[in-house]
Amino acid sequence: MDVFDRIGDEDYEQVVFCHDRPTGLRAVIAIHSTRLGPGLGGTRYHPYATEDAAVEDVLRLSKGMTYKSAVAGLDLGGGKAVIIGDPRHKTEPLLRAYGRFVDSLGGRYITAEDVGTTQADMDLILRETPFVTGVSQSLGGSGDPSAATATGVLYAMRAVANVLWGGSSLEGRSVVVSGVGKVGYSLVRHLVEERAVVTVSDVSTAAVDRAATDFEVAVVPPEKAHALECDIFSPCALGGVLTPATIPELRCAAVVGSANNQLLDAGCADLLAEAGVLYAPDYVVNAGGIINVAEELRGYDRDRADGQVRRIFDTTAAVLAAATSGGVTTVAAADRMAERRLEQVGRVSLIRRGATVPVRGR
Repeated sequence: MDVFDRIGDEDYEQVVFCHDRPTGLRAVIAIHSTRLGPGLGGTRYHPYATEDAAVEDVLRLSKGMTYKSAVAGLDLGGGKAVIIGDPRHKTEPLLRAYGRFVDSLGGRYITAEDVGTTQADMDLILRETPFVTGVSQSLGGSGDPSAATATGVLYAMRAVANVLWGGSSLEGRSVVVSGVGKVGYSLVRHLVEERAVVTVSDVSTAAVDRAATDFEVAVVPPEKAHALECDIFSPCALGGVLTPATIPELRCAAVVGSANNQLLDAGCADLLAEAGVLYAPDYVVNAGGIINVAEELRGYDRDRADGQVRRIFDTTAAVLAAATSGGVTTVAAADRMAERRLEQVGRVSLIRRGATVPVRGR
């Protein structure tokens, strides 16, 4: 499909291809919607097999950010960026060249950390543009958002537990966390503190060994994680893990994880419902990170940010209740909530460039 047909099908506002020959930068920035405010979303650094794969990923991710911000009640739109390459080989010149592309958009897109990028990377990008969040606290930011994302997932799990088992405690519940990077590792910490029974998995042996050693949890091979019998399966790595092939193999009561785009396609929501697996939509569950960094735009306050992240319990509960009362999947219920706010609120936003977006490090 032609790229203009692809972005026109779902009303993407802008797709920017970024290239800098001296540094080797190849990046794509997608702005899905600015109806509620600037498009805020992270920069993913990944060695995509093809440029088409990179474009498809950034389009899906940016639309997901629109819905994530809308459901979370933020006055932000949806944007995302991908840098094509091996994150182990990123350089300061490349990241700063990328920062200049972000700056050229004049605040329509505000970037943040994502898979393959770090807080230190955001600090470098800040030297080229003020339109970046998740920078070091010493520079006026909130730091790495992964801990906030993990906290949000925990509160979503509590909401799911309340629906399934009549109480929000996770004590004694078996949870498989697939992917123990920054978010997954923090989530495991929370779950162990909650006295849940945790099993972990990751394609990285070092990541698994670290989690297993630090928390004394069991380990399962990554290709078997989704099929392990448990109360909650928590995908916390890359997306696309829930497919027509893997869903029949699930042996869990619920899926609650931080990974973006967990469903391979829209039909997988129906397959999960038919299998009797309660699915907490990913963009509802994993909103803690964007909620946290969004607080930077009006002057960061950790207590206020933490309180907003904990509201993911209420949002998840509302989505599950709407799905039950409406006789629809949880994905359809969440989408309706997002689309209703996009329609009703439109362009009303607390964020006005130059008033709440601090010009830092310039």
